[in-house]
Amino acid sequence: MDDLTGIAAVITARFCPLRLYLDRQEKHEEPPRYAVCKQVSYHLGAPFEPDAVWKEVCTVLPYAGEEERALFEQCVTNCQGKEWPRFSDHDVPVASAAHGIRGTVDKIDPALPAFALTRASEAPQAGVWGADRVRVAGFIACVRESLGLEVSGGWVEYVPSGVLRFCTPGPRDRRVMLRAVDAAKKVEEGQIPRKPLNPPCARCPHEERCAPGPRRLSDLL
Repeated sequence: MDDLTGIAAVITARFCPLRLYLDRQEKHEEPPRYAVCKQVSYHLGAPFEPDAVWKEVCTVLPYAGEEERALFEQCVTNCQGKEWPRFSDHDVPVASAAHGIRGTVDKIDPALPAFALTRASEAPQAGVWGADRVRVAGFIACVRESLGLEVSGGWVEYVPSGVLRFCTPGPRDRRVMLRAVDAAKKVEEGQIPRKPLNPPCARCPHEERCAPGPRRLSDLL
């Protein structure tokens, strides 16, 4: 699967291919926020002891501090006392050769059949975030092709908010996915993409590096 593009890269390219290009020049670890939410997610759907789960978080994140503890408390407060579906399998690698993409689905159960994605962001007021709609579209293709499961959508867990929502991507989401896959593959081939007309620069770690726009190739290399 070395020639397949990760869905995470596709989502980054959906926002800004230039950010993906710059990201590939640096080494990235799993964000602490996601690590906390991921550990809580493993226990959703069954009674759990928060202190025991926090010990797991500290094993995954030995440097966890007050910020991670506050997020953990928020997740526990918002998630406990609610009904969450239980899935039979976790962290299952899936891929779609047809679309040239791959990823790891957080939760899946062939008996349902259904899958769920764990997110570390707050839930929107309604539905799921646009990026998550594209993310679900990519995983639907991978789950269908890798596991032969007929799924029309996927669950999205917004763990900090204690919210679970089902997402059925539409044609627009699939079109966005296809364009983002193409953009990501061009970056992986070594092409330097142009900066989009309206990228989310305020949330980009490379804002100072490329804003107001690279004027020389050396600005990016």
